[in-house]
Amino acid sequence: MKPIGICTMQIGKNGLTKNIIMAIGDAFAAHGNIKISVFKSATQDKREIEKMALEICTALGRKFTYRVVGHTIFLKKWKKPMRR
Repeated sequence: MKPIGICTMQIGKNGLTKNIIMAIGDAFAAHGNIKISVFKSATQDKREIEKMALEICTALGRKFTYRVVGHTIFLKKWKKPMRR
């Protein structure tokens, strides 16, 4: 099955949990990109959002990259592992 489209997810006041990371990993089976909105109740600090994004990519593996824009994290899965 070829991944298509963008999946939208949200991180709320409970913050980043193992269940969210597993749900993100499962969503990549059907989607090529994922957009994660971080609610202000989770954190208002931009550096904390950057840490969340790095933690997600570290948990998922080397084929994933991220970009943070405001309170939104964009994740992309590549065919080959990325260099870090």
